[in-house]
Amino acid sequence: MPYIIEGKTGNWELIVGLEVHCQIISESKVFSGASAKFGGEQNTQVSLIDAGFPGMLPVLNKKCIEQSVKTGLGLNAVINKYSRFDRKNYFYADLPQGYQISQLYHPIVGEGFIEVTTDDGTRKIRVERLHLEQDAGKSIHDMSPDKSFIDLNRCGVGLMEIVSKPDIHSPDEAGAYLRQLRAIVRALGTCDGNMDEGSMRCDANISVRKVGETALRNRVEVKNVNSVRFVMQAIDIEAHRQIEVYENGGTIAQETRLFDPVNEETRPMRSKENANDYRYFPDPDLLPVILTDEYIESIRASMPELPEAKKKRYQSELGLPEYDARILTMDGDVSAYFELAAHGRDAKKVANWVMGDLFGYLNKHGLTILESPISAAHLGGLVDLIQNGTISSKIAKEVFEEMTVSGKSADVIVDEKGLKQVSDTSAIEKMISEIIAANPDKVAEIKAGKDKLKGWFVGQIMKASGGKVNPALANQILEKKLAE
Repeated sequence: MPYIIEGKTGNWELIVGLEVHCQIISESKVFSGASAKFGGEQNTQVSLIDAGFPGMLPVLNKKCIEQSVKTGLGLNAVINKYSRFDRKNYFYADLPQGYQISQLYHPIVGEGFIEVTTDDGTRKIRVERLHLEQDAGKSIHDMSPDKSFIDLNRCGVGLMEIVSKPDIHSPDEAGAYLRQLRAIVRALGTCDGNMDEGSMRCDANISVRKVGETALRNRVEVKNVNSVRFVMQAIDIEAHRQIEVYENGGTIAQETRLFDPVNEETRPMRSKENANDYRYFPDPDLLPVILTDEYIESIRASMPELPEAKKKRYQSELGLPEYDARILTMDGDVSAYFELAAHGRDAKKVANWVMGDLFGYLNKHGLTILESPISAAHLGGLVDLIQNGTISSKIAKEVFEEMTVSGKSADVIVDEKGLKQVSDTSAIEKMISEIIAANPDKVAEIKAGKDKLKGWFVGQIMKASGGKVNPALANQILEKKLAE
């Protein structure tokens, strides 16, 4: 179903394009040898080039080129064998050079696409380009009531700016696009995708128009949104704001706005600049980048399996539903854990434990899959004990909790606590006979046609055994006893 917003004057549709800035995983910055590592003491990772000293010439980092090409291939995009750097001139306090080295006219990566899946199905969102540029530093406004401070550690770190076509038509699609893009760059090892650390940032270009219109109306750019959830909220809030302005007879100025998640509103930042305002010209200190087919193919050959391909493999080879496969392939560490746990086992049952109990535990305690107290092998062992009838599903929950505390394997915990499922037929028959004898009225009701009461008997059996009776065997014996 298309995403339609109902207004006072009719129905409106949403048109969104996203610009995503991904910091490149590299030891050093894109044009200097200073460290690109996150989290260093302020202003300790700054070279003379980053600080804008006169006469300091940039030297292109080959790793940043490789990472950009790899990302472009992951986006199913054209790799441009000729690209060039331009100077984008503007004043930012945290960019000492007074210009940003970027790629306007000849980007390193051309058009591609990302396949996204929402409740409405799967479709392709086109990528317009990926260009390579340097990041600015960071302004700090909360250390003093009347001063701002500058940290230049981030200044000059390599950035891939990935620009989509205006193909996104709902907040859900925007969220799916960002999550898939993050999964791709993480799988490739080209960006860590940590939006909370600022290594992946999103600008959303948002406009609306009446359903049936073909021309695009003025767009508003919502700048530097730092989480998928906030991007989705900002798009929805800004779309409704624009519709209200139009329906009250106003016009939308092409401008840049900021999203305030506390007050759930966007507010003006500055009027939207055009390319002319930046006075772009070719950077005279950097040669064009010339790539060969052999170089591009060597990078392609080194690429890992990407999330979309992995998702389809999980569906076709492991028999997982699309939803399970999508969730398990969004993070490379999660999919690696799942594959280890599921090896040689029922993949769906393992997926249920990973996505249910394990994710629940990790989310509650703020842990990543790499910090899980239960190893993939131990989780697989827990599933084995359920499958071979050693423990019931109910007991498995108890064992899982103990595994998170002790780190022990499931079979060790089951042995130590005496939790093995009772499968002794004579013992179960004796237990059932006693329960039947104590409840003749309910037996009479079952024989009169109230089959639902059989569930009550099974519950009593499980209660009497402390959950240790094999439920399938208990049902089988119960049916036999009730028929006598």
